[in-house]
Amino acid sequence: MGSQAIGDPTTPAPAGLARWLLLAGAIVLADQASKLGFDASLRYGQRIHLLPFFDFTLLYNTGAAFSFLADAAGWQRWLFTLLGVGAAIVIMTLMRSNRSQPRFLAALSLILGGALGNVIDRVAYGHVIDFLLFYWGDWYFPAFNLADTAITLGAMLLILDEFLKMRGSHARPS
Repeated sequence: MGSQAIGDPTTPAPAGLARWLLLAGAIVLADQASKLGFDASLRYGQRIHLLPFFDFTLLYNTGAAFSFLADAAGWQRWLFTLLGVGAAIVIMTLMRSNRSQPRFLAALSLILGGALGNVIDRVAYGHVIDFLLFYWGDWYFPAFNLADTAITLGAMLLILDEFLKMRGSHARPS
């Protein structure tokens, strides 16, 4: 047996998923707290001007990203709920089988937390609460929330992770 000290950088990190699930859980908590705060503080459609290109607002999205299918008859609530739950199951399966890839796990944790945050809204309210609004002049980016932000950052991190993996495989001789 070796006598490696706790915290020794040569000691491999534990392969557990607890810290990644805690990250996803923290995202869900922050997302839900922010949504509840804005829903309690603002009237629907109200805007609070903060910067020449950014407002807080309160909007409800019954559709998906960019209000896709928001005008449907209500069935989309359950479709997007099932998609979110399905994505969470796939993500957790990927997390279990890729325990040694911290960047990949971080990306999946961000996406998992965001997906679950929006699923909670759909089940509890029938819509997703959005409150961040960016615009320039008459151009508006669709309002979004912390869950959407986590999903986007997670997707960007997945792309970066894949790029770095590809770059690393090309740098090593076959």
